[in-house]
Amino acid sequence: MRIATSQFQATMTRSLQYNQGQLSSLSAQMSSGNKIQVPSDDPVTAVRLSRLAREEAILGQYQDNIGAIKIRLSSNETYLQSMVNDITQAHDQLVLAADGSNTGDDLKSMVTTFTSLRDSLLYSANEKDQEGNYVFSGTATGTPAISYDASAPLGSRYTFSGNTNQQKSVIGNGISQTVNVDVSGLEGMLNKLDTTIDALSQTTVDPGDPAVKAAIADSMDSTSATLELVAGKIATFGGAQNVMDTLNGNHANVSLSNQNAIFELNSLDYGQATVELNGYNTALQASYKAYAKISGLSLFNIL
Repeated sequence: MRIATSQFQATMTRSLQYNQGQLSSLSAQMSSGNKIQVPSDDPVTAVRLSRLAREEAILGQYQDNIGAIKIRLSSNETYLQSMVNDITQAHDQLVLAADGSNTGDDLKSMVTTFTSLRDSLLYSANEKDQEGNYVFSGTATGTPAISYDASAPLGSRYTFSGNTNQQKSVIGNGISQTVNVDVSGLEGMLNKLDTTIDALSQTTVDPGDPAVKAAIADSMDSTSATLELVAGKIATFGGAQNVMDTLNGNHANVSLSNQNAIFELNSLDYGQATVELNGYNTALQASYKAYAKISGLSLFNIL
C-alpha cells in the first residue's frame, strides 16, 4: 500500500504536535503543581473549583468585615467607658453635694469639678475617628452628636444633633452586625448638670434653698439614668464580640475545609505526571526518528 507524501507528512505533524502539546501541558502542571491549567482540562472539576473559590472569596470578605467591626467596636467601647467614668464621678459628686451638712462655700467649690466633667462628656460625645467622622452621631457622621447653643435658655442648651439610624455590615450568610452607636439621651444629663452648675455658681448659695436641692436631685436622677443607658450600650458590644468570635471561628473552619477540597481536586500527582512525561517524551523522540528515517526512503530503496 502506498502512502502519499503529503498524507505521511500531515500524519507525522499531527503526532508531533500532539506529543509536544502533552509535554508542554505536563511541564506546566508540574511547574505549578496544579492539575488543571484551563477549564477544558476537566470541566466538571473546574466548575467545582470555581464554586469553592467563590465561596472562599465570600468567607474572606466576611472575615475582613468582622475584623474591621471588632476594631471599631473596641474603639467605641473605649470612648464610652470614658463617659461612664465621668458620669460615675459626676454622680458621686452630686451625692456629696446633696449632703445636708454642706455649706454654701462647699457647694460653690464643686462648680469647677462639675464644669470639668460636663465639658469632658461633651468632648467625648463629639469624638471623631481617623477620617474626621463623628463617632456617636448615628449615620449623620458629618454632624456633631451633641450641639451646644449658649443663647438657648438654661436647661436646653445641649441638644442631640445626630440620629439613631443604624449602619450594618454583613458578617455571615443572612447575618449582619450594627457597627455604629449613638449617644442620644446624654444631652438631657448635660442640661441637668448645666442647671446645677448655674445654681451652685450664684454669689450666695443656700444649701437649704429648694431650687438648689431640686437641681441637685434632678441631676442625680439624670446621671443614674444616663449611666445605665451608656453602660447598656457597652454591654451590647460584649455580646456582639462573642457572636463575631463564634462566626469568625466557623468561617475559618469552613475555609479550611474548602482549601483542603481545592487541594485534593487540583493537586497534581507528581508520580503519575512523571511517568506520563517520560512516555510522551519517548514517543516524541521516536516520532522524530521515524520521520527522519521514512523521509529518507524512496522507490529506489531496496528493502
